[in-house]
Amino acid sequence: MRNKTPNIRILTIREQKVVLDSDLAAVYGVTTKRLNEQFRRNRKRFPADFAFQLGVEEYESLRSQVATLEEGISGSESKRSQTATSSKSTGHGELTNWSQIATSSRKHRGKAYRPWAFTEHGALQVANILRSDRAIAMSVYVIRAFIELREKIAANAAILKRLAEIDKTLLEHDTALREIYQKLLPLLAPPPEPPRRQIGFQAAS
Repeated sequence: MRNKTPNIRILTIREQKVVLDSDLAAVYGVTTKRLNEQFRRNRKRFPADFAFQLGVEEYESLRSQVATLEEGISGSESKRSQTATSSKSTGHGELTNWSQIATSSRKHRGKAYRPWAFTEHGALQVANILRSDRAIAMSVYVIRAFIELREKIAANAAILKRLAEIDKTLLEHDTALREIYQKLLPLLAPPPEPPRRQIGFQAAS
């Protein structure tokens, strides 16, 4: 197994961070069909906060987002050189992995298919029910991906909070500085020029 951490697509659905069944199956080295079969057999081990099925509108919205992403990727590919295209064959495939799987799923399952979404605990539980060495090993990477995402979100939240504090402080200082400026403005004005002495002979009046 390579030491490189696989690209795991974590989505935000219903205000939860989740991985879709097709993504999880690809990471665990099984087909989506097999993953869902094992999931259905062990359904009692997955409470609502472990897994949920996407609604029709949720799935259509997700498909729309993926289509937009595909358009952006295809547009950028047309501008790349042959060398760049060759080098991306090992990395770009991971980025479009979900798109390919989702497209394949639609062809075989039709519009009635709605994927399952697994939270962090659900993804770990899937590895337990699959009982394969790869699934168990790769579950570590899945959990780490969730942890890294939480850390990034926390860091961004801290940055946004700090920026809000700085903005508030600047506004307060701006008001105070304007008041000081108005008070100093008379002092900053140049002094009046003294009367000039006239040069030359002046007749006595």
